[in-house]
Amino acid sequence: MCGCGPAGSISGVTELQILDLTKEYRGGKRAVDSFTLTLRPGVLGLLGANGAGKSSLMRILATVTRPTSGRVLWEGVDITRRPGPLRRAVGYLPQDFGVYPQLTAREFLAYLAAAKGLRRRSARARIEELLELVNLSDAAGQRLGAMSGGMRQRVGIAQALLNDPALLIVDEPTVGLDPEERLRFGSLLSGMGAERIVVLSTHIVPDVAATADRIAVMGGGRLLHHGSTEELLLSAEGSVWELTVPADQLPPLRSRFLLGGTTRTPQGVRARVLSRHAPAAGARPVPPRLEDAYLLLTADRSATEQVAAW
Repeated sequence: MCGCGPAGSISGVTELQILDLTKEYRGGKRAVDSFTLTLRPGVLGLLGANGAGKSSLMRILATVTRPTSGRVLWEGVDITRRPGPLRRAVGYLPQDFGVYPQLTAREFLAYLAAAKGLRRRSARARIEELLELVNLSDAAGQRLGAMSGGMRQRVGIAQALLNDPALLIVDEPTVGLDPEERLRFGSLLSGMGAERIVVLSTHIVPDVAATADRIAVMGGGRLLHHGSTEELLLSAEGSVWELTVPADQLPPLRSRFLLGGTTRTPQGVRARVLSRHAPAAGARPVPPRLEDAYLLLTADRSATEQVAAW
């Protein structure tokens, strides 16, 4: 990746403001519900289960769809009223990224570069740079329809970077990538966050832990938590326990408590129990992992909703 700043320079672009944003679909389903957050340069990991509202939020930020209410401000400008400035500055990889199967990777990127207004000579150099970056130089002449899902995903990553965007939005970008490619992509995003806003939306907690400066957790369309990795871990402090039980006692334990994982040992099943209180005599507290904090946060919300419904 070139060391130059993003297209148009982000000097002066200090933040993207999301203000009381709501997206409601037919039938009253709220995919995004009163969501407020301010984004500044760095990598934000947007974490949430499938159906949490992440993709709907990403589509609004990329100006693909309009919100029902609320505002998004880019450089102080409402993107619903004036989407042009943000569209010129954004790179977007949607979860359902589509391709033209008859085109080669190089042809596809050239087509999108022209659509984005890149000059032919600079576009050609940029395309070769990105093909190398995503490890597709040797497959650049291969038709997209013949590529594996992981290879097509890498083409999607390349197209999102064509205009060296000031705001990069990637929705579930590591789907279909092997572990080595996931590490490579995470390292790329980490480096880009120093000079632009990067939003990484995923349900894969390790991807966020390895890449993001800050984490926002969504559930039911709402923002449940926003802060550093350390702050999210701190929220789970004192709520993670290890307990070894006979194998036949695992189902009752699972019915009563949220489990963060189990390991079979000669002494029985060692369970990682997530609970605000000690689950049983003999349980010992252990340091939380990011997955533990995420599960506790979303489970607490589910329990609150069940009580309210009852």
